[in-house]
Amino acid sequence: MQIYRSAPVRLLLALCALTSTLTAATPKVHTVALGAVRRVPYTQPDATPDTKSDETSTLKVRPLFVDDRQKEWTTGDSHDVTDRSFTIRRALRINDSLPSDAAPHWVWQPGPWLLIDRTTGHITALHLPDFDPAVSDAVWFRDYAAYCGTLSTVKGGLVAVVAQLGARRPVVIRPIGPWPQPNHFIPVCQPAKWQRLPVRVTLQPTAAEPITFNVVGSASLIEEGDNATSDSEPQ
Repeated sequence: MQIYRSAPVRLLLALCALTSTLTAATPKVHTVALGAVRRVPYTQPDATPDTKSDETSTLKVRPLFVDDRQKEWTTGDSHDVTDRSFTIRRALRINDSLPSDAAPHWVWQPGPWLLIDRTTGHITALHLPDFDPAVSDAVWFRDYAAYCGTLSTVKGGLVAVVAQLGARRPVVIRPIGPWPQPNHFIPVCQPAKWQRLPVRVTLQPTAAEPITFNVVGSASLIEEGDNATSDSEPQ
């Protein structure tokens, strides 16, 4: 049996189909925002009564919202990599309870870095090479992060690292001292200092001599005048 539809009905069905197609083809725009800062209790690793202060006993954290839903806790300043993506460090709330404890004991700690896409709302955990949350303080320039890291090998070691987003290997990795160190300085290294032209970064362990690298694409060179050499692997 044939079913006849009038022209207005056919036109309405066609408009509905077109609207559905356009809706499916239009990507959803997400809203990414950081909430208000608040202080939480924090004990820095290896802190002593001499080094403990208001800055080392509290941690500033902010919630990260995607479409008004909290996704993560973060700490520190964000860094715009492009006009649509930025990095920020994750803040972790860790269960510090011993098996013998009667009640849970939660502590806050700075964690790894995150890459957030403002358009899609996608959050990516960054695995920066030899990054040690207890030691490393990454300073960003463009898509590069410079920091002091620690090797997880048997011998260990403190290393200067420059990592680039999307690169499999660090642009710079250079041994700069032994690790672990008893009675080491807090912080272990001073924040890295970047220069734009030429792209150059200086890393300095606390109470030690600074070392400067010229960063060229996915390779790096020690600044002229330094007797050391730079390799992609630790010596």
